[in-house]
Amino acid sequence: MAATNFADLNSKQKIVWSRDVWSEARDRMFIKRFTGKSENNVIQLITELTKTEKGERVLLQLVADLVEDGVIGDNEREGNEEAMQNYEQEITIDLISHQVRNKGKLADQKTVIRFREQARNKLAYWLANRIDQLAFLMLSGVSFAYKNNGAPRPATSPFPSLSFAADVHAPTAKRHLRWDSVNGLVAGDTTQVDSTDVIGYRTIVDAMAYAKDHYMPPLMADGKEYFIGLVRPGTLAQLKKDPDYIRAVIGAGPRSKENPWFTGGIVTVDGLVLHEHRLVYSTLGAASGQKWGSGGLVNGTRSLICGAQAMGMADLGPPDWEEKWFDYRSKQGISVDKMFGLLKPMFFSIYDNTVEDFSCLCIDHAL
Repeated sequence: MAATNFADLNSKQKIVWSRDVWSEARDRMFIKRFTGKSENNVIQLITELTKTEKGERVLLQLVADLVEDGVIGDNEREGNEEAMQNYEQEITIDLISHQVRNKGKLADQKTVIRFREQARNKLAYWLANRIDQLAFLMLSGVSFAYKNNGAPRPATSPFPSLSFAADVHAPTAKRHLRWDSVNGLVAGDTTQVDSTDVIGYRTIVDAMAYAKDHYMPPLMADGKEYFIGLVRPGTLAQLKKDPDYIRAVIGAGPRSKENPWFTGGIVTVDGLVLHEHRLVYSTLGAASGQKWGSGGLVNGTRSLICGAQAMGMADLGPPDWEEKWFDYRSKQGISVDKMFGLLKPMFFSIYDNTVEDFSCLCIDHAL
């Protein structure tokens, strides 16, 4: 006789539960609204392996703009074609997993049937939250050795050892700026952040001009160009205290309803669709002396402006759901494994004449 009425799952049932976990996790993921398979997404989703000379790999394709002037009139066309510059970026994949375990049949006598549902809910939230964490860190160029509030992760955390953790890189020179309360947008340098360097409507205006002047690929909707702004709640609070921002919001036009990246947006100002989230990187959890500013005492945050293909995400299918009995089938555990990868792509910009992050602009400022 079985220890409980918690029946074992067959292989088909495991697939159903694994898909349920991933479906629920995706619904909870903040980055879901920015993710899609086409190039017109902040996060381009790659779901298939590409066969190459080096084997099967997950590749993100970036195609540079054409730079030559073509031909005119009846001049020869054949032989004057311009080769399209295609940049392949490989996304490294790895596996993250987590497990839950009940306390035994006595403790679970009344709730044993619900254990799977509770496990699904908790593991789905964990999966969504951790992917969100890693995505924000990747975009911000912050090591996985840190939490999103700047505090170091526990030494037991496996995240710094993820295969794609090695692909995290600091923002490139032309994609890293700092907001200075006197001089406006200047080159990024966290040691120079001052407590007075809070952002306002002027920051949005200057940042949007900068992104366009540096030919960051925009998102397109209804024939118009847009960028996504990702800020902390404290940053949004700063903006709401700026009279110029309030006037701009009142005068903002209607937004397209056809694109998911408008969903959940606070407002669209000057083509910037603002979204707030607590996982945007900050130094709120960093120790005194390890924050920003010359003395490491200033609480700061790295707001993000993202266009098309700011990041690639490899997703090769739903997670694996496994169950195991312990202690003469009196206790049960459930494990979920998910294979994926993240990459903030870089390419040689013909406009900046340097290798730059493709479509992600980081702006450091005080909180």
